[in-house]
Amino acid sequence: MESHIIAIRAMQEYIESHLARPITLHQLAEVSGYSPYHAAHLFAEAIGISPLAYWRKCRLSAAALHLRDHPEPILSVALEYQFDSHEGFSRAFASQFGMSPSTYRKLSPPIPIFRPYRYGRLRPLGEPMNQTTPIFIQLIERPARSCIVRRAQTATEYFEYCVEVGCDVWGVLCSVKEALGEPMGLWLPPSMRPAGTSEYVQGVEVPLDYAKPLPEGFELMRLPAQTFMVFQGEPYDDERFGEAIGALQEAIAKYDPSVSGYRKDPQGLRFQLEPRGERGYIEAITVLKA
Repeated sequence: MESHIIAIRAMQEYIESHLARPITLHQLAEVSGYSPYHAAHLFAEAIGISPLAYWRKCRLSAAALHLRDHPEPILSVALEYQFDSHEGFSRAFASQFGMSPSTYRKLSPPIPIFRPYRYGRLRPLGEPMNQTTPIFIQLIERPARSCIVRRAQTATEYFEYCVEVGCDVWGVLCSVKEALGEPMGLWLPPSMRPAGTSEYVQGVEVPLDYAKPLPEGFELMRLPAQTFMVFQGEPYDDERFGEAIGALQEAIAKYDPSVSGYRKDPQGLRFQLEPRGERGYIEAITVLKA
């Protein structure tokens, strides 16, 4: 029901905008328009955890990134994110991330940051997008670098990948302090795929000398210097991300890079950035001088 989707999203938005303030179930009930019992039941049934557990995961993830990037005492960070004591914060942190806050601050290894996504769709999938699709194109040069990746076995796109390895890889990649950019979904050419591994992977670029321990299932691969042609579509409603991706990918398939003095690299990799409606969908292909 659309009313349920609106209520759940309202609770998500309220939680995510109040990570450093106390929250009660009664407050969430007010923003949802339901009773406390019904609001909690509705949220847990849709998201898989209670709203207060969701708030806790969000707070711990925000606190972890704060510890990674700022020098404040651990107790100050704990209190800012609504934990009553250093000890309570440390227990909760270790339970979620497998190490103490002090160890994380010292080593800052990749950890599974909790990254929530908005629940549900508010409009039917069949509704068409704007028929005009302005596209911005630019060339970027990338030097040789390394990339932390998590491979699957047979995945050729995002949804197949999530079925094989789960949807929490992105959170780990977002936690990498030394990242050279944001996480990406990558389509790897055969030359970059060991036998029995997938075409589609998720990863984040890091310097060539990156040497921190990696979580189980992740590996470090070297990427050569490359030239990318980056395509960016117009902003779109987040509920229409599927149509936005399809429209841009169709445009890329039809585009002739020779008008810019380049040709598509048949052995090159391709990447996508996280689909975010406010900036438009972004995807890139490797190109060579024509």
